[in-house]
Amino acid sequence: MTALHAPLDLQEDVAAPPLRWLNRYARLGPAFYTLLPAQAVPEPHWVARSDDLAASLGWPPDWAERPDWRALQVLAGATPWQGAEPLATVYSGHQFGVWAGQLGDGRALLLGEIDTPRGPMELQLKGSGMTPYSRMGDGRAVLRSSIREFLCSEAMHHLGIPTTRALAVVGSKLPVRREAIETAAVVMRVAPSFLRFGHFEHFAHHDQPASLRTLADYAIERYYPECVDTPNAYAALLEAVARRTATLIADWQAVGFCHGVMNTDNMSLLGLTIDYGPFGFLDGFDPGHVCNHSDHQGRYAYARQPGVALWNLHALAQALLPLIANGEEVSEATGELALEAIEPYRSGFAETLQSRMRAKLGFATVDDGDPALIDGWLELLAAERTDFTIAWRRLADYTEADPSPVRDLFLDRAAFDAWAVRYAIRLRAEASIDAERAERMNRVNPKFVLRNHLCENAIRAAQGGDFGETARLLEVLQHPFDEQPEHAADADFPPDWAQTLEVSCSS
Repeated sequence: MTALHAPLDLQEDVAAPPLRWLNRYARLGPAFYTLLPAQAVPEPHWVARSDDLAASLGWPPDWAERPDWRALQVLAGATPWQGAEPLATVYSGHQFGVWAGQLGDGRALLLGEIDTPRGPMELQLKGSGMTPYSRMGDGRAVLRSSIREFLCSEAMHHLGIPTTRALAVVGSKLPVRREAIETAAVVMRVAPSFLRFGHFEHFAHHDQPASLRTLADYAIERYYPECVDTPNAYAALLEAVARRTATLIADWQAVGFCHGVMNTDNMSLLGLTIDYGPFGFLDGFDPGHVCNHSDHQGRYAYARQPGVALWNLHALAQALLPLIANGEEVSEATGELALEAIEPYRSGFAETLQSRMRAKLGFATVDDGDPALIDGWLELLAAERTDFTIAWRRLADYTEADPSPVRDLFLDRAAFDAWAVRYAIRLRAEASIDAERAERMNRVNPKFVLRNHLCENAIRAAQGGDFGETARLLEVLQHPFDEQPEHAADADFPPDWAQTLEVSCSS
C-alpha cells in the first residue's frame, strides 16, 4: 500500500470540534472509495467564508477562529477533524457524450457526513491533493476556480436554485500549473450528498450488480424513502431523479444559467447544481451561447441543456436496468419500464419552465395564450441579444402609460410595441395592478447575478492579495432580488472587455 492510499493514522494530532459524525457512505465498504488523508497546502490563509452557510449548519459565528476547531488547518489538509473519515469516491461517466471510463474524485475528498439542524450534510474538500482517481492530474484547485465555485454556489442558493454550497476557501502560495502558473486553493463544499449519475454507471459498466444494488439501496434509504413501497423501487428511484432534474434544469433556463460541462459525472442524483467549472450567466440573450471555451462542438449550449439532461437520464436508466429487471434478464419490458420512469422529465421540465416564465412575466393566473406570449418575449430578446437579466428586471416597471423603462432596451421599437400590446391585453384580462405585479416580478427576476466580469474583478483582486472584493460580492449575491442601490454598478450592463473573457474546463 502506497502512502497515497494509506488511511489516516488515528493516533495523529486531530482537531476536536463538537460535531456529530454519521459517515454513512463510508459504511458501504472499500469497493466504493479509497480512504486517504488530504495533502496539505503550505502557509494557508483565509480567502472567503460563508457565515450564512455556517449558521445553517448550527456552527458558532467564530467557528473559523476557535482554537479547538483549527479550521484553517483542517481546510488546508494539515489537520483532520476527530470523527472524520476522509475518502475519495470512485465513479465513471460519459464526458461530452463519449464513455470516459473510470473517473472518480480526482481532486476532492469527502471528509464525512455530519448531523446538522437542516439534516445530515456531507463535507468535502476540493483541491486537497492527488487521489487514486486523479488520472495524471495534480489533485489541486487554483485560486481562480475556487473563487468562482465559492461565489456561484452561494449565489445559486440565494436565487433559490438547488445546489451544492461552499463554506469557505483557503489559499496558499503553492504553485499550480494550468494554462499558466497559478496559486493553489481549497474549497470546502457542503451538500446532502455528492452522489452522481456516474457512481451508478461505474458499477453497471464493470458488471458489479451487487455493488450497484448496494449503492441504489443506500440512495433510496437515505434520500428517496418514498420509493420503497412501490412496485419497483429502482424504477421509482429513476423517476424521482428525473423529476428533480426537470425542476433543476427549468430553474437554470429561467435565470439564464449555463453549466458548461453537463457530463454524466457532473449530474447530481439529488437534482443539485454540482461542479462549478466553466459556468456562466447569460449577458445578451443568445440561445446558442456556449459558455465553455473547451466545448468546441457546442454540446452544452444554453438551449441544449434540457436535451442533454434527458440524454444523461437515459444513461442513468441504462445503468439501473439490471436492478429494474429485479433479478431477471434485462428485457424489452425492462427497457420500457425505464423509459416510462424518465418520461416525467419531459412534462415536468415543460410545466415547471412555463410556471417560472409566467411568474417572471408577473402573471397571477394561467392562460392558454401564455406559451406564445413567452416565446414572443424570448424572440424579442434573442433578435437583438438584449441583456437577459436587465430586460426581465426592467419589465417589472412596464406600464401601458409608460413602457419606456423596458422599451428603450430595443432598437426595433415596433417589434417591442407589437408584443407589448399582447402583454397589456393579457394583464388587463386578469385585472393586474401594476404595483402588485412589479412586486411579484421583482421577487423572481434577480437584479444581481454572478456575471463573469464581476467574478473576474474579484479574482484579480484576490490574486493581488485583496480578498475584500470577494467578500463584498458575496454579500451582494446573497440578496439578488433586493435593489441595493449602493451596488447598482453590479447590476449594470457588462463592460466591453467582458466579451473577451473565456472560461474552460480548467476554470
